[in-house]
Amino acid sequence: MGGRISSLSLLWKILFSTSIAITAMFAVLGWIIQDQFVRTASVNLTDEVRVSFQAYESLWRARADQLATVSMILSRMPDVRAAFGTGDEATIRDTAREVWEKLARPGAFFLVADPRGRVVSSLGGAPNLKLHQFPAVLEATHLFPKQAAGFLAQEHRMYQIVITPVYVATAADPALINVLIAGFEVNSDLARELKDSTGGSDFIFRSGPQVIASTLSADARDSAEYTQFATQLADVSGKPVGELRILRSFDAARRRIGAFRTKIVLMWAAAVLAGLGLTYLLARRIVRPVQALDRAASELSRGNYDVRVADHGQDEIGRLAGTFNSMAASIRSAREDLIRQERISTIGRLSTSIIHDLRNPLAAIYGGAEMLVDDDLSPQQVRRLAANIYRSSRRVQEMLQELAAVTRGRAQAAESCALRDLVLAAAGTITHRAEKQNVKITFDVPADLEVTVDRSHMERVFENLLGNAIDVLPGGGTIRVSAQRRGTDGVFVAIEDNGPGIPEELRPRLFQPFATAGKKNGIGLGLALSRQTVLAHGGDIWVDREYLEGARFVVRLPA
Repeated sequence: MGGRISSLSLLWKILFSTSIAITAMFAVLGWIIQDQFVRTASVNLTDEVRVSFQAYESLWRARADQLATVSMILSRMPDVRAAFGTGDEATIRDTAREVWEKLARPGAFFLVADPRGRVVSSLGGAPNLKLHQFPAVLEATHLFPKQAAGFLAQEHRMYQIVITPVYVATAADPALINVLIAGFEVNSDLARELKDSTGGSDFIFRSGPQVIASTLSADARDSAEYTQFATQLADVSGKPVGELRILRSFDAARRRIGAFRTKIVLMWAAAVLAGLGLTYLLARRIVRPVQALDRAASELSRGNYDVRVADHGQDEIGRLAGTFNSMAASIRSAREDLIRQERISTIGRLSTSIIHDLRNPLAAIYGGAEMLVDDDLSPQQVRRLAANIYRSSRRVQEMLQELAAVTRGRAQAAESCALRDLVLAAAGTITHRAEKQNVKITFDVPADLEVTVDRSHMERVFENLLGNAIDVLPGGGTIRVSAQRRGTDGVFVAIEDNGPGIPEELRPRLFQPFATAGKKNGIGLGLALSRQTVLAHGGDIWVDREYLEGARFVVRLPA
């Protein structure tokens, strides 16, 4: 994932980060607002339930007051009281019916009982109420002469009742002659009336586990979630006979929350699109100079040091563009200086190489000429010195021709030659130096070994190695040159001497330019140039570290 993101362009990285930031911001903000919305909705539902309970109490109290008022009016009417005194059910019913029908609400019932609770007469509808005995009268006796109100649960039904005592004046104390019982049945119609009057709250009346009346179906009570308020329903003596639950469903709140979430999502989508659009426009203005810098840097890496970028403004991008232009100009100037210095250095290295290569043949010419002038030599010695002078002068001429060929871009072709002749030719130019220092050179090179090399360059390699060996033997010594073929590995030539060996501190940089020690006139280029020549032929040259009797250089050449 990290690799995919890192491969995106800067513009897309900005757009990607902006979309993530906007999404995260809306997610956090939406969660906070939704949580607050849910809390507020829950508090509001609780408040609505409490208000519904207050409305229920007011309505219920109004019904009870109405029943109490009607019962009180009936109990104080002289003709009704006279009818109560007769104890005749038909007389009581006929006398109280007209007043009851005028004052009572539809659905209310009216009973007349004796002081022991036996029902004497009834008015109104209560078809499911047992009429022959009314125990609630006895339970309300301790409240007389006041009215008693409460609930009555009977055979899976519930009623709201008001019990009013009717007294008759006697010589001693008033005597209780009858008891009036007025009430309503608690049913689904009553529950719906309560729901309509309380603004949509649901009501459930229960008596133990039994649901007496409800505005909710059984499925709705089990599947939906509600906030609720419960209160006990007591009979006329204060004992609980049931429970009322007032409920408010969360469905409406959920719908509002769902609508709110939809708005949040739409707002998020609009904000993301607007943010991405605005970010794209702004990012393009920022990225455009960066892209120009990227293209200019690519041109600079390809060697176009004249490339420049437009400098816009004084902000960070503008200052970066100015810095890049200054850097490109500095690189161009430094490159031109480096080229000049490299040319000068090349001329110096070439001059040093020419001087080094010319020293040996010129020394041979100078030494031979000196011996011809100063010494009385035999004809054989004169011929030998003349031959050395001839070969050395020819070597100088070949070097000059090689130099001219190099300056014209032409390289000398390699040729197949006998390795023994190559080594002997290189040794011939320094024989007089060896004899002068009493140094003996022996050769163990098979005559049938042949190599394909640039003859003149390779002669100078062996001439340089033999000359270095003679230089470390000022008091005399021996030099041995041996060669052998090792299968497909090539031809190995060893030049070993019995001198003092190579100093340990010089070994790591022995083949580096200007590394020299123990030579009075050495400039430290011989081994470096020799190794470069051998490497150019596909071989190598190194020092044998296991040889402890002096120094041994090994040259490997392709067979």
